[in-house]
Amino acid sequence: MYLIAVFGNLLIILAVSSDSHLHTPMYFFLCNLSFVDICYTSSTVPKMLVNIQTHSNVIIYEGCLTQMYFVIVFAELDIFLLTVMAYDRFVAICHPLHYTVIMNPWLCELLVLGSWLSLVSLFYCTALGVYLSPTDTHSSQSMSTASAMYSVVTPMLNPFMYSLRNKDIKRALKAFFVKESIKGGLS
Repeated sequence: MYLIAVFGNLLIILAVSSDSHLHTPMYFFLCNLSFVDICYTSSTVPKMLVNIQTHSNVIIYEGCLTQMYFVIVFAELDIFLLTVMAYDRFVAICHPLHYTVIMNPWLCELLVLGSWLSLVSLFYCTALGVYLSPTDTHSSQSMSTASAMYSVVTPMLNPFMYSLRNKDIKRALKAFFVKESIKGGLS
């Protein structure tokens, strides 16, 4: 599931980067979401796989803090980017004639930067809530299952839900792979 999540999100980044027709606000946000999904799932799954292989649940304190920092940062960034994407679709549907004026490149970059910067203020509140909540109210099994579902399944499904069903992404990927196979045949 981890490899599918990483590979699917990399395909989206590749498709958007390689096709100039996809250099629009919607695909810009999808590309950023894919990058964040790769980072989010990569902040937990490798350590989880090591723990499964070694049959050990040990993590050093500094490693735990670092992992929690990145999990919270990328989870919050995912939420902000989905909010920005919802705004983009709202503008496209409700103001189609003004869409290109409203969703100009400067605003798109500002919205993504704002998503990243918003984390600074929210990070500490979220982290404090997690660390200060009583541990006896959470069962270990339910927390592990919820964590695995959110950290692996969601990033794995996002490429399929948001992009790989999209005809423009499919066209861009076909064009990319045809171009690469031609390059490979010439070398």
